[in-house]
Amino acid sequence: MHVHELNWMQLEEYLARDDRVVLPLGSTEQHGYLSLGTDNILAERVSVEAAEPLGIPVLPVLPYGLTPSFAGFPGSPSLRLETFAALLGDLLDSLYDQGFRRFLLVNGHGGNIPAGSLAREWVTRQPDAQAIFHSWWSSNRVLAAAREADPEPSHANWFENFPWTRLAGVELPTGRKPPLDEAAYRVAGPAEVRELLGDGVFGGAYQLPDEATERVWRVGVEEVRELLENGWR
Repeated sequence: MHVHELNWMQLEEYLARDDRVVLPLGSTEQHGYLSLGTDNILAERVSVEAAEPLGIPVLPVLPYGLTPSFAGFPGSPSLRLETFAALLGDLLDSLYDQGFRRFLLVNGHGGNIPAGSLAREWVTRQPDAQAIFHSWWSSNRVLAAAREADPEPSHANWFENFPWTRLAGVELPTGRKPPLDEAAYRVAGPAEVRELLGDGVFGGAYQLPDEATERVWRVGVEEVRELLENGWR
């Protein structure tokens, strides 16, 4: 049910019987040795895999978000907060006007957390609508599954390293990177973030066996599917 695989008439037929839709939220930004589109790839893929058995449409991922800290890394464009808020509001308004009423925003990027508050504010103006904001990677269930595999799930390390986020011909370092200096990161500007991170990975193992990350992925997919089925009031 990815909308890329539907025409408007099929979607209109769907709306005659259901009003749920999934909007993945991502960001184009540095992920160390992984794809610049990692957040987009993961947010859209977890949405599609979760929604497919339910026949719920998934919109294309919103590929730009809030990532000002990574401005020192080429290929990491950022929206202003007011731009992001207006863009998200416009999308929800237009989808609402077309008949959708239940929106699951599946977030793949930590900087997009303000979208949760924006969605809650939006539904106060549309009392017959519902909007759930869900950062798929940061739930208690996903993090618990991740820490069973390795104690340091983090940005651009093994936690986001899947066959579909790796790049052909790019060899990842072996071993582990020292943990990020969180205190220094919190107060660093873009140039200092670039210097602090080096290759862009926050720390920990660069890669784990695919069997370990696949178990984490399945938990993420299952949780999104449960929200689509049972998360509504």
